[in-house]
This record gives sequence, structure tokens and C-alpha cells, in this order.
Amino acid sequence: MNLKKINIAIVGLGFGAEFIPIYQKHPNVNLIAVSQRTKSKLDETANSFNIEKRYTSYEELLEDSEIDAVHINTPIPDHGLQSIKALKAGKHVACTVPMATTIEECQEIVRLTEETGLTYMMMETVLYAREFLYMKELYESGKLGKIQFLKASHQQDMDGWPEYWPGLPPMHYATHCVGPVLGLTKGEAEYVSCLGSGTIREDLIKEYNSPYAVETTHIKFRNSDLSAHVYRSLFDVARQYRESFEVYGSKKSVEWPLIEGKPLVVHTSKKPEPEIPEEIVSPDFAKLLPNEIQSFTTHGVYDTNENTHLSFTQGAGHGGSHPHLVHAFVNALLKGESPYPNAKQSANITCVGILAHESAKNGGEIIKLPKFTLSN
Repeated sequence: MNLKKINIAIVGLGFGAEFIPIYQKHPNVNLIAVSQRTKSKLDETANSFNIEKRYTSYEELLEDSEIDAVHINTPIPDHGLQSIKALKAGKHVACTVPMATTIEECQEIVRLTEETGLTYMMMETVLYAREFLYMKELYESGKLGKIQFLKASHQQDMDGWPEYWPGLPPMHYATHCVGPVLGLTKGEAEYVSCLGSGTIREDLIKEYNSPYAVETTHIKFRNSDLSAHVYRSLFDVARQYRESFEVYGSKKSVEWPLIEGKPLVVHTSKKPEPEIPEEIVSPDFAKLLPNEIQSFTTHGVYDTNENTHLSFTQGAGHGGSHPHLVHAFVNALLKGESPYPNAKQSANITCVGILAHESAKNGGEIIKLPKFTLSN
């Protein structure tokens, strides 16, 4: 057993608080600090979890030589710059999605990891959700056969969410649907084409000068015969929250349920027509984790009170992904290996969404992914 401990700080204590006890119970972690701009919120959370080191200043936290790595859970507009600052300060970085909001920030994060040798991981929940892990197991065992097509969606009603959310272009927050279609085969997007559809309310359009109710994107895989279809909506579309991922193989295909909480549907080829589909409840994959954090695949941090973060409840607990994300990041640091997705892979996933919106503004123009997001 590896007895090494990684000293980690969590930055942002809204959604970020969901991860505190997971890190505290991981056998190879010392959670030594937390950061939140509002001191009352910082003290309330730190007191609840008996954390002594607390920072209202992110810059001061980065000066703390005891901290090996930061896990960033701040608002979307801050992700890129805060990741860049952390890498420049010599810290490893785990960051909630998306990686950044501009191509330039993504490029700088990739450059810094290559220059410093530090680790960056985008903490995409769908890539470690039990449903994705089930499909990944089928794929790696050969039971899906040859992958022929992939599809994913992320639909969510963001009315009432604060700050930067109103009017956000749908594909600017697309990692929940782009991540799994690329992640199953560890593929790379070569180019995208996106169309906007419908129109949101005038008061929302003015925020980002983006009118689209839905953005739907085709992704061409690099060095592959595969393509994928992803679509997103955030406002003025009647739909229950849905993060979906579907894979179509020559032997088996797996489709996400239309209604939250229903089973997956697995289709098996060459059976009599009525027997082709089968409803499957996705198994849990806690067995892949250290014993100390296995319980967190089936419950959250705040299950018994009103503090549960809205993204956790709307997303049905993110498929039990949180302890898997923590373990993947910590394990990468312990072994000196690259996590999935690393900086370059995270940039490829994130830039798909950023460039898809540009494509939509230009009537579906094909736009290639930047070279810095591609492997050699």
C-alpha cells in the first residue's frame, strides 16, 4: 500500500463542499485548507469539517508551501485564470468543468503543464458516473463490438441560477455531453459543425448576444471513422434535467433513459426483434475505489439537510462520480501518471464547445480544433 499523502486545498465551497469528506477519508490525502471569498461561509463550512487552514484570498492560498494541489470549484468565468495562477505557483490542479471560457486560456494551461510537468485534470462528472463506467466496461471487454456512433445531450433549466448563467450560450458549457462521446474511446475531436435552433427571451439574449435555445453539434473524430452528435439547452426548453450518453456498437448498443431514474436500455444484435432491447439498472462501481471512500458513490455529503448543492440534486448525484474523480486525481499524483482527462484532453473537450458556438454563429461552418489540443 502506498503510504504517501498529498496535501490538497479545496477552492470554492458551494459545489466544492461535496468533496470535503471524500478527500478527508481518502487514505492518501491530507485536506489541509479550504478557500472561500465570503468569510462567514468559509468559517461555517470549515468549522463543520474541522479544517483549521482557511483562506479568503486565493492568492494567499497559492503562497502556502504546504499545499501540493488545489481542487477548484469556483464560478465558470474563474476556472481558466485560477488554474493558470495555480500552475504558475507550482501547484497541481483539479478543476471542475469547463476547463476555461476561451481558447487562449485553454492553450496557456496546456503550455504550463508541458513546461512545468505539473498535473492538470478537468473533473468531468459524466466520465466517472456509474452509467459511463458500465458502458466503458462493455466497450473494453469487446461486448459492444465495433463502435459505430455516439450521441449525448445535456439539457437543464437554468432560470434562477445566479451571476453569469442567464443567457449563456448552450455549447459554452458542453463538457457533460462532449466528454463522454470522446472519452469512451479516448478519441480526439478533429473538427466541429454546429447549428443553433430556436430563440430565447430578449432579456437573456442581450447578456451574451446569443439567441439560441438549443445548439446541436456534430463532431468528427481525428484518425477515426467515427462521428458524434451532441446537443444542449439551458433556457426556454421544456425538459427535465438530463445528462445523457448513448453508444451504438455492432454487437450491443446502450441508450440513456428518457426519464431520470429509469434503467438504461441495452440492445443486442441478432436476437428476435422483440428480444433485442433489455432494461438494465447500471451497477455501482465502488469496487474500484479504496474502502474508505466507497460509500460516497451512493450518497452525497449533505443528504440530510438543505445544504446540498443544486447541481448535485438536479444531476441526480452525478452518477456516484465524485469519489471516482477524487481517486483518479490523487492516484495520478501518487503514480506520476497522466489522469483522464489531462490538460490536452481537457482542452480538446472544452474547445469543442467554444468553437461549436462560433460555428453556430456562422451557419454551421466547419471549424477545426487547435493543434495544441491534439496528441502528436
